Amino acid sequence: MDTLKVRDAKDVEQVVRTALASEQPLEIVGHGSKRAIGQPMATNALLDLSALNAVTSYEPNELIVTVQAGAPLNDVRSLIDSKNQQFAFEPMNTSALLGTPDTGTVGGMIGAGLAGPRRIKAGGARDHLLGAHAVSGFGDSFKAGGRVVKNVTGYDLCKLLAGSWGTLAVMTEVTLKVMPRAESERTLVLRGLDDITANRAMTAALGSPFDVSAAAHVPNSAFRAEQGALADLGSPQQAVTLVRLEGITASAAHRAASLDKALSPFGAAEVVEDVTSAAIWNCVRDVLPFAAGGALGAWPVWRIVCPPASGGALGQALARNTGGDVVYDWGGGLIWAALPPSADAQAGVLRSRVNAAGGHAMLVRAAESVRRNVDVFHPQEDGLAALSERVRLGFDPKGILNRGRLMRRFAP
Repeated sequence: MDTLKVRDAKDVEQVVRTALASEQPLEIVGHGSKRAIGQPMATNALLDLSALNAVTSYEPNELIVTVQAGAPLNDVRSLIDSKNQQFAFEPMNTSALLGTPDTGTVGGMIGAGLAGPRRIKAGGARDHLLGAHAVSGFGDSFKAGGRVVKNVTGYDLCKLLAGSWGTLAVMTEVTLKVMPRAESERTLVLRGLDDITANRAMTAALGSPFDVSAAAHVPNSAFRAEQGALADLGSPQQAVTLVRLEGITASAAHRAASLDKALSPFGAAEVVEDVTSAAIWNCVRDVLPFAAGGALGAWPVWRIVCPPASGGALGQALARNTGGDVVYDWGGGLIWAALPPSADAQAGVLRSRVNAAGGHAMLVRAAESVRRNVDVFHPQEDGLAALSERVRLGFDPKGILNRGRLMRRFAP
């Protein structure tokens, strides 16, 4: 495979125009940590953005950071952490789940748009992307958004780029909003609840006035291997339901005590604090129960988004009918499902159940041979698919960028 390593946006323009002239599709990568997600692409040319790795500007007092798309996410996180700030949407680290090196980039974070547990409070990656510089499939550079929200006029193209998996444009630089890190956090731990009851408990917590920032449930069957901080909770044979509160120390402690009383019908809650609490939520964010090196590491993993009220019943039915395991996040609105390899043929059944629940499912981890024969991303209804295709044609009419990554049957 030809690797085309660019130095700046002008290089990106030139590479895309050359590819367009020869109708040679390009695979877009930073460090390639998420290459195993999506439909396999037919191309022998790799556009490598890893050299675009500079932090262009960081203004802690203004809560904004501007970085090139190939900047390592861990480096940028370390930079903003030094000022006690964070990406509030808790971007997921897919390295453990996929079994790849921990080398994700900021561009990959935006292109994938995979937010963590605080998504229910802070929004997703798209909500924190203020501006972007990118190169379209025409080989033309363009700028979307700005450095503050009020600078955004006309079409908000940033929202389209987030979660597009590199199929609309090649991002070269992005400006993101950062937020102060909470002084303290408390996590309430309820033990032994079944999926339906846990769903009700999370709903009650999220509907309370105590400003919950995360709610998750890990059934006992998911504890098949060592899971770091989750295993440290003490009883791997018992399901755990987790609810997080954040803020100044006095506020977090007071709200945790009040929420404990409100949730007393579901059982007595234990409280874990600060560093231990953060480690637990990192495990939930990165779906460590299904890590590639663990007991379920060879199983395909699905990411299912559905109405939170439907989550408990949907996840329970999937686990029961397939022999798989599930983990719930976002108060039941996000289900991670690890299904036995023999369940691959049940993709149609899974999507039928998800459709009935008003959700959508994405195959995050599977062998390439499986991904060639399954729609990795949830098929869209005809009207929405037509609208999505019109958007793509406006950015990349020849399908030069990540051709076929989103669709198994692609025709430029």
